[in-house]
Amino acid sequence: MGENAVVTADNKGDYQELVDEISELLGAPATLENRDFELIAFGVYDSEDELDASALDPVRARSILTRRSTPAVRTWFEGFGITRASGPVHIPPTPEAGVFRGRVCLPVRHRGVVLGYVWLLDDDPGPTRAQLAAAMEVTVRIGALLADEALHGADLTRELRAALTAVSAWQGESAVADLRTALGARADGPHTVVCVAPWPSADPDDAPSLRTLPGATALCTVPWTAAGPCLAVLVRLRSADTLTPATSAAARLLERAPGAAAGVAAGRAGLEGIGAAWKEASMSARAALAEPRLGPVARWDSVGPYRLLTSLPPAAAEDPSVRPLLAPAHRELARTAEVYLDRAGQAGRTAAELGVHRQTLYYRLSRVEQLTGLDLDDGEDRLLLHMALKAARLP
Repeated sequence: MGENAVVTADNKGDYQELVDEISELLGAPATLENRDFELIAFGVYDSEDELDASALDPVRARSILTRRSTPAVRTWFEGFGITRASGPVHIPPTPEAGVFRGRVCLPVRHRGVVLGYVWLLDDDPGPTRAQLAAAMEVTVRIGALLADEALHGADLTRELRAALTAVSAWQGESAVADLRTALGARADGPHTVVCVAPWPSADPDDAPSLRTLPGATALCTVPWTAAGPCLAVLVRLRSADTLTPATSAAARLLERAPGAAAGVAAGRAGLEGIGAAWKEASMSARAALAEPRLGPVARWDSVGPYRLLTSLPPAAAEDPSVRPLLAPAHRELARTAEVYLDRAGQAGRTAAELGVHRQTLYYRLSRVEQLTGLDLDDGEDRLLLHMALKAARLP
């Protein structure tokens, strides 16, 4: 397959659609892994037997649940010649290796290089030769897509970073034009942006492979705060209102970033508004870090008042009257005030959540008023205090 194969794979859709196509052809669920045995997509097929948990052996279950296989499993499977094969490879069950059911491996190659593997359980009777031949034709399209994204992804780091960090309108327009040119036809579909913050390393060599993030077309690290850089990912969507590929990519990236949170912007047609999308994604990540109940993956449409709070400059969210309450010595008072305001000033609910008597709650609230000079019976004072307390926890 030549250049047309790339276009065909692009037009067909992402890996999930191609794996679903193989599952339909073979009448059984298939899984797609890259050559490092990291799960890319899992096809679902309507079969009661395959949906039964007992049908999964430990190796298959671990691959699906953790999205990767161990080095020992990889070495064992490669011992059957899958890295050199150009057609289906049947692998017998080996209970002592945790493989209770046989496998059929369909190598995914592009221009002679193995880029991944499609796996299915080898039942009796298994797929016919004709079915396997049809499935191998789909693997050619998967290989073209893997190769295409690897090539473009490596080249798009600079373009994506420039588009996200432009400081003027003309710089932004120029950077987006460069990114659109580099993406080609892929630039016209719906996209969103994911932010993972903080990201453990600014070293490009430590960045994850695009092949492990279905739908991702480019990624880069971006300066964030003193806590470190953040990771930005441009994700292709099936439709602007279906963010599943982005939230799935964010969840997978968080496995590599302990203590981080992720934000997902609203979907957009093409690359228009990518700068605004980046702000939404990064602000959503900040909201998730400040308010754990929003995370670990926070969508822009779900962060509520943080859409406003995160848009304010840090200094603008500070207020002299609230500053004494934010001292470490008054941490419990600040928490009491925030819970009270979160519960719309309902003393019973607040006392129950804090695990204190109502009289204790009233005493703490009076101390809050003394420290701040604010009147908690005044709506504007309550609004000011609530916003300042929320903003104080933003990174």
